[in-house]
Amino acid sequence: MTTRIHAVSDPIALDPTYVEGLRAAVTAAVDYGLAAIELGEERSPPPPPILLAQARLAARAGVGLDTVLRRYFAGHALLGDFLIEEAESSGLKGPALQVLLRTQASLFDRLVEAVSEEYGREEDTRAAGSGQRRLEQVERLLAGELVDASGLGYDFEGHHLALIAIGDGAAETVRDLACALDRCLLSVRRDETTVWAWFGGRRAADLEELGRLLSAGWPAEVILSLGEPAHGLAGWRLSHRQARATLPIALRKGEGITRYGDVALLASMLQDDLLASSLRELYLKPLERDRDGGEAARETLHAYFAAGRNASSAAAALGMSRQAVAKRLHAVEQRLERSLGVCSMELEAALHLDRFGGSATARHSMVDN
Repeated sequence: MTTRIHAVSDPIALDPTYVEGLRAAVTAAVDYGLAAIELGEERSPPPPPILLAQARLAARAGVGLDTVLRRYFAGHALLGDFLIEEAESSGLKGPALQVLLRTQASLFDRLVEAVSEEYGREEDTRAAGSGQRRLEQVERLLAGELVDASGLGYDFEGHHLALIAIGDGAAETVRDLACALDRCLLSVRRDETTVWAWFGGRRAADLEELGRLLSAGWPAEVILSLGEPAHGLAGWRLSHRQARATLPIALRKGEGITRYGDVALLASMLQDDLLASSLRELYLKPLERDRDGGEAARETLHAYFAAGRNASSAAAALGMSRQAVAKRLHAVEQRLERSLGVCSMELEAALHLDRFGGSATARHSMVDN
């Protein structure tokens, strides 16, 4: 049986550990088959651990599953021939022989299924391990370490555009977008739903074409955070940092695409714990002393700033009189003990930050991806 199994595929070039394990696996498989004769199908033990271990070794050694299964079929055929010869010499015929062969066939099906599943699990583990090594290499490059990146298949000296995509199907969506843009793609999975990616090329990315493709077919369930185009290895890192800084804003929106250039100031403020906390203490907390917790004041201020600091336009948007809006704005100045003309920039920034809530530390946890 060992000779027949070795003949299925030349083992000389294979991993020596796998080759060495073949003989032990053959012995275990034969013992397993004979045990079924003694115990019957229902009382037969599960497949021996050594056969499952050999399936894992096969996956690691690059032995195809078809070769593994052909070897089992070859061994099963030889064992079947042996059983028939022994049955005939012992006078075992008819229904009794049929029961014996059915038991062997059922046991063999169970064994093939277990071996195939173990082989598949090992392949999945190896694939995940390869992805993990790729991710670690990218992280080291981002950290400024000297890394041999030739295995990543990406030109770091060209032009880059970094993006972070989160959601079911993110990897496939990013890959399709890279193909549509005719850009080289470097991507790594941060977790099951998060992808870090870069679009590379010898020329800068066509942002107009990118915008057209994104608006035409980007799935709403996939959140996209975009950096800005940059060049060279330093630019590759910078664009990714921009995409990560934009991510809390993209997550807060909960859908669609957010580009760093559109939210750069807000993204920077979100990363500065001192600034975020100070703006809240200076400009928002005093408003919370109102009976409604500052709701009316914030509503009025949002409308006022959205209207370009025009009280009449804000009043129209709110459905109120200009005098009522002016009264609310004056009350805000009294609470803050500052004129809006002096602190409007800081107050508007505080209101934007308030939309995202929490401390900078909490927000940083959102962008660990």
